[in-house]
Amino acid sequence: MLCGCIDIGTNTTRVLVAEPRPQGLREILQRRSFTRLGRGLVPGGTIPAARIAETAKVVAEQHALAQQAGASCIRAVATAVIRRAANRDEFCDAIRAHGGVEVCVLDGQEEARLAFLGATRTIGRELEGRVAVVDVGGGSTEIAVGTVAAGVEWSASFEIGSGFLADAYLDGDPPGADELRAVRRHAERVLGALDAGPVDVAIAVGGSAASLRRLVGGQLDPASLERALAVLTSGRAAEVAGRFDLDAQRVRLMPAGLLALDAAAQALGRPLEIGCGGLREGVLIDLAGM
Repeated sequence: MLCGCIDIGTNTTRVLVAEPRPQGLREILQRRSFTRLGRGLVPGGTIPAARIAETAKVVAEQHALAQQAGASCIRAVATAVIRRAANRDEFCDAIRAHGGVEVCVLDGQEEARLAFLGATRTIGRELEGRVAVVDVGGGSTEIAVGTVAAGVEWSASFEIGSGFLADAYLDGDPPGADELRAVRRHAERVLGALDAGPVDVAIAVGGSAASLRRLVGGQLDPASLERALAVLTSGRAAEVAGRFDLDAQRVRLMPAGLLALDAAAQALGRPLEIGCGGLREGVLIDLAGM
């Protein structure tokens, strides 16, 4: 059975169509659009009508793509930017009116659970002991800890993400040292107090983590994170994007996402490895009841 997930996030709107299998997923289709719903939005603020209309069009197009790819069940989910917006109901109504798509607005705990499910079921090997999954998105960071057998034992959602931090602190292109220090201080202040208990494995998922793989490979230890930060700040976002075949909008957000990942790794006391799946994959596995 082919399943589809449309993930409406703070930075991007994405669609994934895949066949869930006991050993993971067989991907059929994946698309991304930088809709940047969270740009300039404060908690409790309203998403501008123009961005709602643009996102409604993107969601309708992605839903049609998923149907054309053969998805028999399609679930649309929305995360931090929508759950914190004052006009979330208006947003969901607009999505429904434009393309007939019902949107499920996830709370932080459910987002963490689905990211944990997606990360642990697609990593490609057996995971032993307590596993932490760190999902740095555009508007929030979810951390879930548990075991593959028992599922999530502890989770938390924090109101920081790559888009939020970049919009708040990073004006330069490339960002300057003072701007980066401000991001680091904010991330460490928010994430430094988490008490999830000891973990044996820590997995990073989300857009920033996936993009970092192109810069430094699959392991995010302190040395590789510093190396990646040096690369990301070595030139303008468009120049760095061209060297690594990344989107310039993503490159602008990556220093903030990287520093949030670093703060989470320090709080957990474990280096991070980049996962092969996260929220969207978790939604599909959940849809299939596997």
